[in-house]
Amino acid sequence: MDRVVKVASQKAVVIFSKSSCCMCHAIKRLFYEQGVSPLIYELDEDMNGRDMERSLLRLGCSPAVPAVFIGGRFVGSANTVMTLHINGSLKKMLKDAGALWL
Repeated sequence: MDRVVKVASQKAVVIFSKSSCCMCHAIKRLFYEQGVSPLIYELDEDMNGRDMERSLLRLGCSPAVPAVFIGGRFVGSANTVMTLHINGSLKKMLKDAGALWL
């Protein structure tokens, strides 16, 4: 759990992902298209990825990926992020975290 929290606080936006996950790819594209440069942490490319995945599940992220953190705070997975994007809340969160300037 400590490692997840440490990584999640390294940048304004952190996405825990798996390279083979199509929803992870969609969420990463969403942030790139918003002009955000998130830190992408690919769990399937890390030897401790399984432990980190279990930690994400304990945090309430179900499924474990994609798991999005903004400003060091767990926001949610794909459904939550897409809802925030559609209702306009995501952009404000990104601005407040310093991930967007405009």
